[in-house]
Amino acid sequence: MPGPPQNADDVGRIVADAGIEFLFAQFVDMHGKPSAKLVPAGHLGDLFEEGAGFAGFAAGDIGQGPDSPDLIAIPDPRSLTILPWRKNVARLACDVTVEGEPWPYCPRTILRSALDQAAASGFELKVGAELEYFLLKRGAGGELELADALDTLEQPCYDMRALTRGLDFVMEVSKAVTGLGWDNYATDHEDANGQFEQNFSFADALTTCDRAVFFRYMVESMAQERGMIATFMPKPFAKLTGNGCHFHVSLWRDGENLFEREPSEDPRGLGLSDLAYQFLGGLKAHAKAYIALTAPTVNSYKRLAVGAPASGATWAPAYVSYGYNNRTQMLRIPAPGRIEDRTVDGSCNPYLAATAMIAAGLDGIERGLDPGEPNSVNLYTLSDEERDAAGVELLPGNLLDATRELERCEVLRSALGRTPDGDYLDYYVKVKRREVQAAHEQITPWELDRYLQLF
Repeated sequence: MPGPPQNADDVGRIVADAGIEFLFAQFVDMHGKPSAKLVPAGHLGDLFEEGAGFAGFAAGDIGQGPDSPDLIAIPDPRSLTILPWRKNVARLACDVTVEGEPWPYCPRTILRSALDQAAASGFELKVGAELEYFLLKRGAGGELELADALDTLEQPCYDMRALTRGLDFVMEVSKAVTGLGWDNYATDHEDANGQFEQNFSFADALTTCDRAVFFRYMVESMAQERGMIATFMPKPFAKLTGNGCHFHVSLWRDGENLFEREPSEDPRGLGLSDLAYQFLGGLKAHAKAYIALTAPTVNSYKRLAVGAPASGATWAPAYVSYGYNNRTQMLRIPAPGRIEDRTVDGSCNPYLAATAMIAAGLDGIERGLDPGEPNSVNLYTLSDEERDAAGVELLPGNLLDATRELERCEVLRSALGRTPDGDYLDYYVKVKRREVQAAHEQITPWELDRYLQLF
């Protein structure tokens, strides 16, 4: 297939040839929520010359008040994506500017800056993202139910019958992903009832993050058109496994994977280079802080627990650790030449998550950090004393603790950059602590059940 368009003229030719009538000029706020304006194709030239204007305060947490000048979304031609289910409409991912300058609260701009710094050191970050989702519907009383009422097995992972019942939807998604040139290479019924994962090929970090934003939007939109709800929420059901968005990362230079070597040449046998182990060391060193970006919601930490849902495992990390093909580890090495980070969940802003990971990893390279020996045991079964003896540390157990760790991390503070009002990190922490407070103020059914007449 031809490469992505490189400029406005390339986009114009594709728009004309494909019969595209409208284009979304789209950006995301801190939470990864996509905002857009719909621009007629006849005004494509204006979009590239002038951008699309937004009242930023109305769009979400992106560093503006009602008194602020307009955000101007400037399209990236390489991100042109034709909607597979509405082929006369396309999406352009945008970088946000204000009064002609890059806006430092724009998550895509933050990642681009981090990637530029990596490139200055000769590194290109490549990322694969595994986005899990549930297919749901509303019951007669408005309650959430699984879209497939027959999906009731105690261990439904890979269930062929449930996957068959979902074929109409998942095949449409698969054909859409492959039609976009992303190459859907597998579709799974995942560990929870009603849960699916549809994998596509890895790419450079910016491209994968653009695709992750579009994939969530596409799956949700296609589900809604069929009377269903698709959710990437980390933990929508207490007794079912949550939604991950595991990132598989590697550093490249001139087409060569710098993380890979023959397992027989690796003293630890994992097929990782010395550079990869240093990157791993950086991830471990900063995991407690960057998890505030890879697992960024109050709900995220209900996924990151050792307890056992119906299937017998959460399949989510709770400890700062790495190891071979072992899904109880935070950082898994599924194959030579790449690192899987299992802290990342479906609520992540992919641009901020990737920024955090590359900053942490490059700090490990700069300082020559050693991650220690890989862990080969089932961490879910170790006692606290055994984990302490092995030097395995706990990840933060909630968003508030994660923001406290993030606040102290100078590496991530630098990577996230400065804004007109101070460090972006402090803005992020402030917003997330408001979220924690809002959750804390809720009186839940569990509290009423436990405390109403306990005393």
